[in-house]
Amino acid sequence: MELLQICVVVPTYNNQKTLGNVLDEILQLTSSVIVVNDGSTDQTDRLLADYDDRIEVVSYKPNRGKGFALKTGFDRAETLGFKNAITIDADGQHKPSELGLFVRYAENYPDALLIGQRTVEGHMSAKSHFANQFSNFWFTVQTAIRLKDTQNGFRLYPLSVMNGLRPLTTRYEAELELLVRSAWKGIRIIPVPIHVYYPPAEERLSHFRPGKDFFRISVLNTCLTLLAVVYGYPSLFFHRLLRELLKTPNSALRSIGKMLIYFK
Repeated sequence: MELLQICVVVPTYNNQKTLGNVLDEILQLTSSVIVVNDGSTDQTDRLLADYDDRIEVVSYKPNRGKGFALKTGFDRAETLGFKNAITIDADGQHKPSELGLFVRYAENYPDALLIGQRTVEGHMSAKSHFANQFSNFWFTVQTAIRLKDTQNGFRLYPLSVMNGLRPLTTRYEAELELLVRSAWKGIRIIPVPIHVYYPPAEERLSHFRPGKDFFRISVLNTCLTLLAVVYGYPSLFFHRLLRELLKTPNSALRSIGKMLIYFK
C-alpha cells in the first residue's frame, strides 16, 4: 500500500458499535487511515479520540451525507499525498482483511477503479437486492458496461487518474454517480470478488431513507441517462478509440493517440 500510495478512507455516521472493530482490523494492515466523521450524534467522537495518534480524522456537523463524506475524504487524501483511496464502510459488513486483495488487483490493473463484487454471507434484504439490480440496469444503460454489483461501497478510487473528479451529489446516490462519470472519463472499472456479511435484521443499522433516497437516485438516473446521449456515449467512444490507437503496431497511429491524450 505504501508503494502504491494507497490510503483507506472510512466514512462513518453513528457507527459506534462497529467502527472500533473495523479500525482495529484496518490498523493491523496499514496506518494510512482517514476517518470522515459525517456529523455523528452518538459516541463516535469519543471513540475516535482513542485513535488520535494512529489515524487522520476529519469531523464536521451536521450530517451531510455519504457523498459529501467521500469528497471530504478524497480531498484530505490528496492533500496528504496519496494517489489512491480504498473506501470501506464502517458498519462491519466489509472485511478489512480483504484490503490486500484490492492492493494485488491495483498492481495488475494500475489506474483502474476497483469495485467489490459481493459474495453474500447472511441474508441480503429484498430491498437491498432490488436496489442493486435497479442500479446495475441503469449503469449499463448509461455506460454500455455490465457490472453485477454497482452498489458496493468497498472500492479503490485512483485519485491521480480521476484528476479532481468528485461527486456532485451528496448522499447515497454519489457512489453511482462516481462510477458512471469515471466510466465516461475512460477509467477502467474492474470488479474484485469480496465477501460481505449481513447481520440479522434486528442488528442492522441503516441510514438509507427509502422514500427520499430512492427519489434522489431516480432523479440522478434520469439526469445521467440524458447526459449519456449528449456526452457519455461520445466520450466512451473517444476513449475506446484512444486505447485502440495506443495498442496499434502502426507508429503513426500511435503518435496520433499520444497527441489526443495530450490535448484531451
